[in-house]
Amino acid sequence: METLKVYNDKIADNQVERIVEILKEGGIIVIPTDTLYGIACDALNPKAIEKVCRLKGINPEKTNLSILCNDISMVSDYAKFDNYAFRLLKDNTPGPFTFLFRAASSLPRAFKGRKIVGIRIPDNEVVSAIVEKLGNPLLSTSITYRDEDYGMNPDLIEEEYENTVDLMVKGEEGKLIPSAILDCTGSEPVIVREGPEELVSR
Repeated sequence: METLKVYNDKIADNQVERIVEILKEGGIIVIPTDTLYGIACDALNPKAIEKVCRLKGINPEKTNLSILCNDISMVSDYAKFDNYAFRLLKDNTPGPFTFLFRAASSLPRAFKGRKIVGIRIPDNEVVSAIVEKLGNPLLSTSITYRDEDYGMNPDLIEEEYENTVDLMVKGEEGKLIPSAILDCTGSEPVIVREGPEELVSR
């Protein structure tokens, strides 16, 4: 496993280029976010998505998959939402929220047949820079950890994943509270899971 160290979640251009190179080759990476560290891959690469699902032991047919975008414009390419949901996005992103939207037909092949997609715009410069350079979303899922130290400590996360992923972006200490989940597929948003911050709604 290759490791790239970043400080204060500031990432250099050459580091971003290396990460994107690995992603385009179908690689899997571990990255910091504004909540837990995440396992990620190119959301347009079905084989890479299969690898992530095998690594996490999840059935992609039965689990809602989430993608990381860097702005609302990218979200609109992959999800359907109304003006109220747009205001929610504008008021609460970037931030620790996952929005469940009705899926657009332009979703990657791995998502075909799905009616719902989870969308995140994390408040994290590493994620934003990678997604912007890649030009499309990342598929992401939180790391699995045996105890709190292995969920937060970058050295222990590196140790845990050194033989199963291609690259780790080693940033600051991770957090343990996952993002809030909001179901925005109905007439009003429903909080499925509370997160570290309150939703701003107007």
